[in-house]
Amino acid sequence: MNDSTFAQAFSRELDMEVRATRECLERIPMNLSDWKPHEKSMQLGYLAVLVAEIPLWITTMIRSNEIDFATFSHIHPTNNEELVAHFDENIAGAKTALAEVKDGDLEAPFYLKNNGQVVFQSSKKESLESTINHLVHHRGQLTVYLRLNDIAVPSIYGPSADSRPF
Repeated sequence: MNDSTFAQAFSRELDMEVRATRECLERIPMNLSDWKPHEKSMQLGYLAVLVAEIPLWITTMIRSNEIDFATFSHIHPTNNEELVAHFDENIAGAKTALAEVKDGDLEAPFYLKNNGQVVFQSSKKESLESTINHLVHHRGQLTVYLRLNDIAVPSIYGPSADSRPF
Protein backbone atom coordinates (compact mmCIF):
# COMPACT_ATOMS: atom_id res chain seq x y z
CA MET A 1 0.00 0.00 0.00
CA ASN A 2 1.47 3.35 -0.99
CA ASP A 3 1.76 6.18 1.53
CA SER A 4 -1.16 8.29 0.29
CA THR A 5 -3.51 5.29 0.25
CA PHE A 6 -2.31 4.32 3.73
CA ALA A 7 -2.92 7.87 4.98
CA GLN A 8 -6.46 7.89 3.58
CA ALA A 9 -7.29 4.54 5.20
CA PHE A 10 -5.65 5.63 8.46
CA SER A 11 -7.69 8.85 8.43
CA ARG A 12 -10.92 6.87 8.06
CA GLU A 13 -9.93 4.59 10.95
CA LEU A 14 -9.10 7.62 13.09
CA ASP A 15 -12.55 9.05 12.29
CA MET A 16 -14.13 5.92 13.77
CA GLU A 17 -12.49 6.62 17.16
CA VAL A 18 -13.24 10.34 17.44
CA ARG A 19 -16.83 10.25 18.76
CA ALA A 20 -16.18 7.81 21.60
CA THR A 21 -12.92 9.48 22.58
CA ARG A 22 -14.52 12.92 22.61
CA GLU A 23 -17.42 11.64 24.73
CA CYS A 24 -14.97 10.21 27.28
CA LEU A 25 -13.04 13.48 27.44
CA GLU A 26 -16.27 15.47 27.85
CA ARG A 27 -16.93 13.58 31.10
CA ILE A 28 -13.60 14.27 32.77
CA PRO A 29 -14.12 16.35 35.92
CA MET A 30 -11.14 18.68 36.23
CA ASN A 31 -11.54 18.75 40.02
CA LEU A 32 -10.36 15.11 39.96
CA SER A 33 -7.22 15.83 37.90
CA ASP A 34 -4.90 14.59 40.65
CA TRP A 35 -6.88 11.40 41.32
CA LYS A 36 -5.36 8.04 40.42
CA PRO A 37 -6.50 4.51 41.26
CA HIS A 38 -3.09 3.29 42.38
CA GLU A 39 0.24 4.84 43.33
CA LYS A 40 1.78 3.46 40.10
CA SER A 41 -1.05 4.80 37.94
CA MET A 42 -1.17 8.07 36.02
CA GLN A 43 -3.20 10.92 37.43
CA LEU A 44 -6.60 11.34 35.78
CA GLY A 45 -5.73 14.81 34.45
CA TYR A 46 -2.47 13.63 32.90
CA LEU A 47 -4.19 10.62 31.32
CA ALA A 48 -6.94 12.82 29.87
CA VAL A 49 -4.37 15.21 28.38
CA LEU A 50 -2.46 12.25 26.95
CA VAL A 51 -5.60 10.97 25.22
CA ALA A 52 -6.35 14.46 23.89
CA GLU A 53 -2.78 14.83 22.57
CA ILE A 54 -2.23 11.50 20.84
CA PRO A 55 -3.71 12.90 17.60
CA LEU A 56 -1.04 15.63 17.81
CA TRP A 57 1.54 12.84 17.63
CA ILE A 58 0.15 11.95 14.21
CA THR A 59 0.68 15.50 12.94
CA THR A 60 4.16 15.62 14.46
CA MET A 61 5.16 12.24 13.01
CA ILE A 62 4.13 13.34 9.52
CA ARG A 63 5.61 16.84 9.61
CA SER A 64 8.70 16.24 11.72
CA ASN A 65 11.24 13.50 12.25
CA GLU A 66 11.02 13.26 16.02
CA ILE A 67 9.20 13.65 19.27
CA ASP A 68 11.33 14.30 22.33
CA PHE A 69 9.57 13.61 25.61
CA ALA A 70 11.71 16.25 27.34
CA THR A 71 10.62 19.08 25.03
CA PHE A 72 7.14 17.99 23.89
CA SER A 73 4.90 20.51 25.59
CA HIS A 74 1.54 19.61 27.07
CA ILE A 75 -1.45 21.80 27.75
CA HIS A 76 -2.63 22.33 31.29
CA PRO A 77 -6.39 22.76 30.87
CA THR A 78 -8.21 24.64 33.57
CA ASN A 79 -11.58 23.31 32.50
CA ASN A 80 -13.17 20.52 30.53
CA GLU A 81 -13.98 22.75 27.55
CA GLU A 82 -10.26 23.50 27.05
CA LEU A 83 -9.45 19.77 27.15
CA VAL A 84 -12.10 18.87 24.56
CA ALA A 85 -11.17 21.85 22.35
CA HIS A 86 -7.54 20.70 22.43
CA PHE A 87 -8.59 17.21 21.33
CA ASP A 88 -10.74 18.64 18.52
CA GLU A 89 -7.87 20.87 17.39
CA ASN A 90 -5.45 17.93 17.41
CA ILE A 91 -7.85 15.75 15.41
CA ALA A 92 -8.27 18.52 12.83
CA GLY A 93 -4.49 18.90 12.59
CA ALA A 94 -3.99 15.16 12.19
CA LYS A 95 -6.64 14.99 9.46
CA THR A 96 -5.00 17.87 7.59
CA ALA A 97 -1.53 16.32 7.88
CA LEU A 98 -2.84 12.94 6.71
CA ALA A 99 -4.55 14.56 3.70
CA GLU A 100 -1.22 16.11 2.69
CA VAL A 101 0.74 12.82 2.69
CA LYS A 102 2.32 11.97 -0.64
CA ASP A 103 3.89 8.72 -1.72
CA GLY A 104 7.33 8.30 -0.17
CA ASP A 105 6.69 10.71 2.73
CA LEU A 106 6.22 7.98 5.32
CA GLU A 107 9.35 6.00 4.52
CA ALA A 108 11.50 8.63 6.25
CA PRO A 109 12.83 7.72 9.69
CA PHE A 110 11.05 8.82 12.83
CA TYR A 111 12.78 9.07 16.20
CA LEU A 112 11.25 8.96 19.64
CA LYS A 113 13.68 10.62 22.03
CA ASN A 114 14.02 11.40 25.69
CA ASN A 115 16.20 14.41 26.35
CA GLY A 116 17.94 13.97 23.01
CA GLN A 117 18.63 10.25 23.44
CA VAL A 118 16.99 7.98 20.86
CA VAL A 119 14.57 5.62 22.60
CA PHE A 120 12.92 4.22 19.48
CA GLN A 121 13.41 4.51 15.72
CA SER A 122 11.29 3.32 12.82
CA SER A 123 9.82 4.64 9.61
CA LYS A 124 7.12 7.28 9.98
CA LYS A 125 4.61 4.77 8.61
CA GLU A 126 5.51 2.13 11.21
CA SER A 127 5.27 4.72 13.98
CA LEU A 128 1.89 5.94 12.74
CA GLU A 129 0.50 2.42 12.60
CA SER A 130 0.54 2.11 16.39
CA THR A 131 -0.96 5.51 17.30
CA ILE A 132 -4.62 4.56 17.00
CA ASN A 133 -3.99 1.46 19.12
CA HIS A 134 -2.22 3.70 21.62
CA LEU A 135 -5.21 6.07 21.66
CA VAL A 136 -7.67 3.21 22.15
CA HIS A 137 -5.54 1.72 24.94
CA HIS A 138 -5.39 4.95 26.94
CA ARG A 139 -9.05 5.72 26.26
CA GLY A 140 -9.78 2.30 27.78
CA GLN A 141 -7.81 3.29 30.86
CA LEU A 142 -9.82 6.48 30.98
CA THR A 143 -13.10 4.54 31.01
CA VAL A 144 -11.87 2.55 34.02
CA TYR A 145 -11.05 5.82 35.79
CA LEU A 146 -14.56 7.06 34.96
CA ARG A 147 -16.15 3.86 36.32
CA LEU A 148 -14.10 3.98 39.52
CA ASN A 149 -15.34 7.53 40.11
CA ASP A 150 -18.95 6.58 39.39
CA ILE A 151 -19.02 8.69 36.21
CA ALA A 152 -21.13 7.28 33.39
CA VAL A 153 -19.07 5.50 30.75
CA PRO A 154 -20.18 6.33 27.21
CA SER A 155 -20.90 3.79 24.53
CA ILE A 156 -17.64 2.93 22.76
CA TYR A 157 -18.17 0.06 20.27
CA GLY A 158 -21.57 -0.76 21.64
CA PRO A 159 -23.64 0.11 24.69
CA SER A 160 -21.96 0.47 28.04
CA ALA A 161 -23.66 -0.42 31.31
CA ASP A 162 -24.50 3.28 31.57
CA SER A 163 -25.85 3.78 28.06
CA ARG A 164 -28.12 0.72 27.77
CA PRO A 165 -31.80 1.57 27.64
CA PHE A 166 -32.76 -1.49 29.74
